[in-house]
Amino acid sequence: MFSITVRDHLMIAHSFRGEVFGPAQRLHGATFLVDATFRRAELDDDNIVVDIGLATRELGEVVAEMNYRNLDNEPVFADTNTSTEFLAKVVADRLAERVEKGALGEGARGLAGITVTLHESHIAWASYERAL
Repeated sequence: MFSITVRDHLMIAHSFRGEVFGPAQRLHGATFLVDATFRRAELDDDNIVVDIGLATRELGEVVAEMNYRNLDNEPVFADTNTSTEFLAKVVADRLAERVEKGALGEGARGLAGITVTLHESHIAWASYERAL
């Protein structure tokens, strides 16, 4: 399996509901490094996994939809614990929608999957992997 990874970053504010979250139930900020890895079994006709420039642009646009926002105030996240794991899925699903619409080029239609990893710090991160 071949893969390429592109990176961006995301800065949000949010809070959690539930005793399991302890002090994170209060409003707090989070800054993530966001890695999006695109996979395919065989390279395309140009011998690439996907156009890195398009992948970088589309990841940037997906991240921009949430960047510098209090997710507690975003209707799409109403009554949702926007955990790192959950946000990794949101980013992966939104990238998958862009692949399906052709935003990453025709060659991207041959992708097998996407994995998105949100790095909370140098010691903790979460990922979501999905097939295409």
